[in-house]
Amino acid sequence: MKKKKKSVSYAKWGYIFILPFFITYIIFSLIPLLDTIRYSFFEYYRTGIKEVGPNFIGMKNYVSLLKSDMITYGKNTLIMWVIGFIPQIVFALLLANWFTDVRLKIRGKQFFKVVIYLPNLIMASAFAMLFFTLFSTNGPVNSIMLSAGFIKKPIDFLGSIFGTRSLIGFMNFLMWFGNTTIMLIAAINGISMEIFEACDLDGCNSIQRFFYITLPMIRPILAYTLVTSIIGGLQMFDVPQILTNGQGNPDRTSMTLIMFLNNHLKSKNYGMAGALSVYLFIVSAILCFIVYKLTNDNDPDGSKAAAKAEKRRRRRGLL
Repeated sequence: MKKKKKSVSYAKWGYIFILPFFITYIIFSLIPLLDTIRYSFFEYYRTGIKEVGPNFIGMKNYVSLLKSDMITYGKNTLIMWVIGFIPQIVFALLLANWFTDVRLKIRGKQFFKVVIYLPNLIMASAFAMLFFTLFSTNGPVNSIMLSAGFIKKPIDFLGSIFGTRSLIGFMNFLMWFGNTTIMLIAAINGISMEIFEACDLDGCNSIQRFFYITLPMIRPILAYTLVTSIIGGLQMFDVPQILTNGQGNPDRTSMTLIMFLNNHLKSKNYGMAGALSVYLFIVSAILCFIVYKLTNDNDPDGSKAAAKAEKRRRRRGLL
């Protein structure tokens, strides 16, 4: 009689190896998230040495936030994100397309990639301090323009709404367009060269090749870039906080939602801070869902569209 060999299952080792991640996630992410949601339903703050709460007040924190300047700060955040993101994605797509085009024969690609990515390695605080010095009333930018005769008196960049928002958007663009460019280069390099060769044989020019081949093929990476950018934009804090010294000047037009949240945390108003965090989570989820729906291709081969067209033809024939 031959003895049956015992089958060895290695499935448990997979669970063992991923267990540390789930333990870390539960302790440092899930539990704080649930605790934040719990705090949002309580009145919990400090005035001096007196501590009030936690007292359950239901949805009052959420109602109070809607009556506050939260919507205005949300608009500020959106405007500064758009100022930074639009040039970021345009420049990233342009550079990624150039660096991956074999016909251009660009030399020193690795060097340029490193240079493009370098701003991403600089801390936001250093960037903010640098721009604060450069664009101050007595800074080098004003001095150069006065010496060249372009202006007659110094420009108060940080004293105007347009100037402050533009500087914040420009800094976000400089810090993140390199990271976006590298990801898009990797996405375009993942496209089969046979597709581009067939495109060239069909007589497509560079513009047609970009819009009809490159963009549709890198749609998943574009969706990922847009989602992460939206989340990062809603969490915009360090650059405007340092550049405006936490005041959101001028006239709080550069105050972001996270700066507003930080003010509640400073005043120990944990209930309002928790409610604002929940609002941010909901807005992020809705925006990411919209982006996913807009960029997700459920019919890559066109079979569903063809079937719908055939049904329409049959209905018209019956009528």
